[in-house]
Amino acid sequence: MCLAIPGKILTKQKIGGTFVAEVDFSGIRRQVCLDFQPEAEVGEFVLVHAGFAISRVNADEAERTYDLLQAMGALEEELAASEEEDTEPH
Repeated sequence: MCLAIPGKILTKQKIGGTFVAEVDFSGIRRQVCLDFQPEAEVGEFVLVHAGFAISRVNADEAERTYDLLQAMGALEEELAASEEEDTEPH
């Protein structure tokens, strides 16, 4: 199962016409494409699915989502699954 996970934008840059951000997911950092949410800024939270920020969320909603995912044991599982997908040969 792949869930969308909220993360906080730490950095934002444009690389070859694509907006890319370093995003923190409760202590785990990943690179995320911001092309679907180019107006998102450093310090804001975005909902990320398959490496793409699909929407912006407020900090309270992000915190509630973290709490639910951690209670289900799904946060670490989802982030580990996305890391495996990132390292698989294409």
